[in-house]
Amino acid sequence: MNASTNAGRNVDAAVVDLRSDTVTQPTAGMRAAMAAAPLGDDVFGDDPSVNALQSALAERLGFEAALFMPTGTQSNLCALMAHCQRGDEYIVGQFAHTYRWEGGGAAVLGSIQPQPLNHAPDGSLPLADIEANIKPDDAHFARTRLLALENTIGGKVLPMDYLAAASELARRHGLARHLDGARLFNAAVAVAAAEGGDPYAAARRICAHFDSVSVCFSKGLGAPVGSVLCGSRELIQRAHRSRKMLGGGMRQAGVLAAAAHHALDHQVTRLAEDHALASRLAEGLRGLPGLTVEAPQTNIVFCDVDKDIAAALVAHLKAQGVLATGLYKLRFVTHLDVDAVGVDRAIAAVRRFFNA
Repeated sequence: MNASTNAGRNVDAAVVDLRSDTVTQPTAGMRAAMAAAPLGDDVFGDDPSVNALQSALAERLGFEAALFMPTGTQSNLCALMAHCQRGDEYIVGQFAHTYRWEGGGAAVLGSIQPQPLNHAPDGSLPLADIEANIKPDDAHFARTRLLALENTIGGKVLPMDYLAAASELARRHGLARHLDGARLFNAAVAVAAAEGGDPYAAARRICAHFDSVSVCFSKGLGAPVGSVLCGSRELIQRAHRSRKMLGGGMRQAGVLAAAAHHALDHQVTRLAEDHALASRLAEGLRGLPGLTVEAPQTNIVFCDVDKDIAAALVAHLKAQGVLATGLYKLRFVTHLDVDAVGVDRAIAAVRRFFNA
């Protein structure tokens, strides 16, 4: 982190916070955009900054409409409730955020049954498993209505040919398709780096395989709050009703939407820096006894460690000014408030633990 990057920001240079990319602070440019945002009442639909963000993202990703939400959890839930009715079922991964990390909202609030499947090593759901779990039209079963995927999933990028095949399978069986794209632009930056082209174009290509996509702005893109759900006009109208029921109607929300819009315009391509730092971190941790490092594809580094020492390692890192998460699998996430110096500090702190 350099002084110009962090001018006017509340970033503690003494701490290297690798817990998540949600811990980022707004940049000076983002704060200026927030301060200058024209405002209205979004519940009445007349906040110009919210409307501008929704229109811009829908256009860039190839959808008819979009809806600004306070959180990604609410955005995903509104999508599931827009696609499914009570007694319907959605197919989802065991470690997908919508299933494991969102409080069971689909079942509790939407009366939508999840059908979780095991992931393949690359994070995908095997096509044969998806097809085998689509229920027949029989009163004994919940009605399978939706396939929900996540990209990135655990920092892994779902292959483009897999997205095409999964989408075609869902279409063939009459299923809608939703993407939890909380880190969509991380996936898009990785695809663009591997295949050439522009990250925005790559994001549009990914989204072309889905009927709805939820995009989070408060992770790697660095906004303080907010996700946007994209889809058809009809789907967004249904999601809007769910957002109201779930308490997501905000008034002068343009001050938040302006932050997300700034991130969309200025902080997408820089995600490649986070990916490079994750690779630097992984390389620095390789070869340590008792630590198995997974090669990162984007900005998340996972390390398998003996559960008997995991808690002690996390505590050691915290005492060294390095924050991470994990019990038996450590997780380090790089983001715009971490630089090469911070990554090297984290590497040194881990090495000191194993060399003690």
